[in-house]
Amino acid sequence: MIRASSLLAACLAISMTVAARPVFATESPFEPGLMRLAEVLGSLQFLRNLCGEKGDQWRAEMEKLLESENPAPERRARFIASFNRGYRSFSGTYTQCTPSATEAIARYMKEGETLSRDIASRYGN
Repeated sequence: MIRASSLLAACLAISMTVAARPVFATESPFEPGLMRLAEVLGSLQFLRNLCGEKGDQWRAEMEKLLESENPAPERRARFIASFNRGYRSFSGTYTQCTPSATEAIARYMKEGETLSRDIASRYGN
């Protein structure tokens, strides 16, 4: 399984590089990736806690992303909706940790790391 620290480092890197970008009237090309990352963080918040991890590590990563982006209220609401969508997508399906949930964790960890790395390398400073 991909280590949580790798995804955390990637999220931090993306939040630091993307935050330095100016705000444009139209949607930035990295916006869909950031929204997907927020959704992945929400999914991980639910699944990792379901499978034994205690705490709000992934919610805290979402807060860091929001802090670094410092979005306008409308955009902030979209970030939060994406996080919540990811969380709810599994909370209605899983009531206990299963092999399928563990596999979903591994896939979301990989996807989150890939999103973070790709956005930072394509749009970072």
